[in-house]
Amino acid sequence: MAGVRILGILGSLRKGSYNRALLNTAAELVPEGTSIEVFELSGIPIFNQDLERTPPDSVKKFKDKIRAADALLFVSPEYNYSVPGVLKNAIDWASRPHGDNAFEGKPVAIMSASIGMLGGARMQYHLRQTCVFLDMFPINRPEVMMPFAQSRVDAQGRVTDEMTRKLVKELLQSLVDWTNRIRKK
Repeated sequence: MAGVRILGILGSLRKGSYNRALLNTAAELVPEGTSIEVFELSGIPIFNQDLERTPPDSVKKFKDKIRAADALLFVSPEYNYSVPGVLKNAIDWASRPHGDNAFEGKPVAIMSASIGMLGGARMQYHLRQTCVFLDMFPINRPEVMMPFAQSRVDAQGRVTDEMTRKLVKELLQSLVDWTNRIRKK
């Protein structure tokens, strides 16, 4: 099978984000023959349904990147027990208008990092619900939730925790395997 192209979507705009460190770790540990391209959400404007049929160029580019990818990797913090607004906003744009859902049929993996003890678990569960509704295919295991991120990322923004790195590597391999299974159907 051909290599798998993964689009990494970061649910944080913060340059020093622990989730950015987690996504960078994924790019570092990607399986052979697989690539990760990161899409920055900072240029996506606030969703306006009046513009959904004539979206801004940044939204068109985002949708094109999603469609060109074989699989998606969402990496996001948890805000207020759920998905951060910047990520939810981008998902709303890319799934609209009705009949033009760029996410449809995409294999998906989800990771999160948090300074709390749950590592972003509630965000992941809410995001999974959205993925199912939008006809994406999220993988189930392994779950990568990095709790107490401040003690697992060094000053250079590198994930240093070996168990987390192992899980990220396993998640990426699982996403590649799942993507290849879906391709065969």
